[in-house]
Amino acid sequence: MTRLSVEMLAADPVAPITSAGHAQLGIAVLTGIAVIVALITRFRLHAFLALTIGSLVLGAVAGAPLDKAILSFTTGLGATVAGVGVLIALGAVLGKLLADSGGADQIVDTILAKAGGRGMPWAMVLIASVIGLPLFFEVGIVLLIPVVLMVAKRGNYSVMRIGVPALAGLSVMHGLIPPHPGPLVAIDAVKANLGVTLAFGVLIAVPTVIVAGPLFSRVAARWVDVPVPDRMVPARPSEDLEHRPGFGATLATVLLPVVLMLSKALVDIVVDDPGKEVQRVFDVVGSPLIALLAAVLVGIFTLGRPAGFGKERISGIVEKGLAPIAGILLIVGAGGGFKQTLIDCGVGQMVLDISRSWNIPALLLAWLIAVVIRLATGSATVATVSAAGLVAPLAADMSTTHTALLVLAIGAGSLFFSHVNDAGFWLVKEYFGLSVGQTVKTWSVMETIISVVAGGLVLLLSLVV
Repeated sequence: MTRLSVEMLAADPVAPITSAGHAQLGIAVLTGIAVIVALITRFRLHAFLALTIGSLVLGAVAGAPLDKAILSFTTGLGATVAGVGVLIALGAVLGKLLADSGGADQIVDTILAKAGGRGMPWAMVLIASVIGLPLFFEVGIVLLIPVVLMVAKRGNYSVMRIGVPALAGLSVMHGLIPPHPGPLVAIDAVKANLGVTLAFGVLIAVPTVIVAGPLFSRVAARWVDVPVPDRMVPARPSEDLEHRPGFGATLATVLLPVVLMLSKALVDIVVDDPGKEVQRVFDVVGSPLIALLAAVLVGIFTLGRPAGFGKERISGIVEKGLAPIAGILLIVGAGGGFKQTLIDCGVGQMVLDISRSWNIPALLLAWLIAVVIRLATGSATVATVSAAGLVAPLAADMSTTHTALLVLAIGAGSLFFSHVNDAGFWLVKEYFGLSVGQTVKTWSVMETIISVVAGGLVLLLSLVV
């Protein structure tokens, strides 16, 4: 098959690789997802392998020739990695540079020096939200846990009163705000405008993180009152550094890609003429690739050099930043392969056909699908990429604003009720020294609040835009 015909196959959901009816396709979807869930939860297989096997099972049960199912999977994997792989890599490098230079600690210490008393939970939300922009969730937790435990111990605060706002800030960034992998994959799948999605994501994230963070932390602190686990206080990255970058320079570097991408969205709305030079310029500088690349290059001078890093040290940071994301890239890529298999088998069109007879909004349907997959697999990223593949055809007749809201509905659903099949659940449990029941009362409930509040705000916003 030529390259052109491969691209046509990937782009044309109305030419499925199987002639199966809706019933058979429905069984194929349930079987494929069930295989993925069983392999991840029961057999502890890596999500990349589980998604690969599940995609092939989906194609086989749907009656697609195996060679075409393989082609669909590999085409989707390649397209997804091509679309978001470089962005994930650049985000990882920026996050590593931010951590190793002491820039993250500089932001934390500066904001904490200005806060105190009742303002401390709000300060933790602000810190986590800023730090969480360029960092993956797990990296953000590792960076913030020492701060949370130190503040709780020195200020005699409840661990949950300080910890829940920090976790809420990180989780909301992870689920709703690009350039995190989940939102990026969903944007690519439904062909949403990144700048508009980012703007709406920030708009929805602010009230969501307030409700799930400082407000819920009051309740969580009453439900679960545990002492600070001293054994879990690791050394901070900047303790061995003689110098750290300044607060202003660090904050500007972190926010640079966000400002560039939002500027592009604003120019698109105000100018709305692709032929004009100003819009063409912002189309380039506001693209995710250029925005993140600019932040990394600027960060070398605003973060690395002030910390006293030479060329070899900076090169080593870049290399170390890229190493841990191999697994993430493979999972995201395999999720894209699963999505493409769904589309090429005709499942997306099936969802579109069935949904026409339902009295349920497309945004709510997307949220519900993401919730089900999240509960089953425990992975927000898997839930996002799978749900995006299923509901992608719904975006065909949507406006730019509603397509962006579709992405955010999927992201909100992907955060619903983290429990024992989610690695984040155990990470929080061990770091805070909680029992399983205490983790459910705090972390799991907080995730559910984020999902429900963000999902509700998406639906409300869809009524006015």
